[in-house]
Amino acid sequence: MAKQYKLLVVDDNQEVLTTIDKYFRKKNYIVVTAADGLEALKLLKSEECVFDLVVTDLVMPYVSGVGVISIMKKEFPETPVVAITGYGESPEALALEANADMVIEKPFNLENLERSIGNLLSKKA
Repeated sequence: MAKQYKLLVVDDNQEVLTTIDKYFRKKNYIVVTAADGLEALKLLKSEECVFDLVVTDLVMPYVSGVGVISIMKKEFPETPVVAITGYGESPEALALEANADMVIEKPFNLENLERSIGNLLSKKA
């Protein structure tokens, strides 16, 4: 049986979270969701939560996606991070500066997101 990958999906838009969650569960991923950056960081700090990949929105309350990416890359440098954003170029530049492995603009196609995640996970394997 193929390895089951564990994803952390962070977005303050409940609809986006639910959509990504349902899609990747159907594709046999383990999905953990967080409604903002602060919640995501709490999950990252808890011992039992080791993720194969993180998908994070960039613009969120409390802790931004850029903050999540920066901390993620410092503490888990081997974990790929995909940043998703609906805000044009400056958050995208910030995400790349924070070392996001990939930036995808909203609205995005779930199959494209899955392909991107698959590519990042295969490099990691």
